[in-house]
Parts: sequence; structure tokens; C-alpha cells
Amino acid sequence: MAKYSEESQRKVKKTMHEMHEGKLKSGRSNKKVTNPKQAIAIGLSEAREEGAKVPKKAAAKKATTKKTSAKKAAAKKTAAKKTTTKRATAMKATAKKAMAKKATAKKATGRKTTAKKTTAKKATAKKAAPKRKSAARKKSAAMA
Repeated sequence: MAKYSEESQRKVKKTMHEMHEGKLKSGRSNKKVTNPKQAIAIGLSEAREEGAKVPKKAAAKKATTKKTSAKKAAAKKTAAKKTTTKRATAMKATAKKAMAKKATAKKATGRKTTAKKTTAKKATAKKAAPKRKSAARKKSAAMA
């Protein structure tokens, strides 16, 4: 099955000849057409106007595919938003609970660590003092 009818092929051929002769002009600006692709497009559009069998324009095809894909994407986004909002609220609640637990744990451990540090300092001071005495005794014994 042919994509283009014979009428449309004749119309394109005619516009190509006009372009090569320099007689083909564009619609709005009325300038000479020098691009063969533009000449083909003009021939196809004229054939469409006459009712010849010609496929739809590429822009029209793209627009329909974009619309359907846009609808699908929108549906996916709304579904994703619903699930993420439920998840987000659940995650926020658990995060708040965890933060509260950490805060109370930090307060309790903060008090304990300060107490441990002071007792550790006292213990090291006590241990260091007898060593000095013993070192002094050894020196005095060695001199004597």
C-alpha cells in the first residue's frame, strides 16, 4: 500500500519544477523558495487541500503522541505523589520520635560523662602522687 497517492506525487513534482525555475513562492512572506524540503512540504499541503491521500503532518503526529504521553506522565505523577505523601508523613513521625529519644539520651549521657571525667582526674592525681614519693625514696636510698 502506497503512502502517497499519485495525485500528491504529481503535485510535489510540479512544485519542485516551479522551485527550480524560481517561480515557487512561500505563502505569507511571498519570498522565493530555494529549499527542496520546503518545496516538497508546499506540494504535499496543496495535495491535502485538494483531498489527495497524504499522511498527516509530522507536527500533528508529534502533538498527538505528546498529549498521550503527557496524560500518562500526569497520572504517574499523581499516583507517585499520593504514595510519597503517605510515606513522608510516616517517616516524619518516626523521625520525630527518634530525635526525641536521641535528645533525652544525650542529656542523660552528658551528665554522666562530666561525672566520669572528674572522678578520672582525681584517680590519676592519686596514682601519680605515690609514684613521686617512691621515686624520691629511691633517690634518697641511692645517695645514702
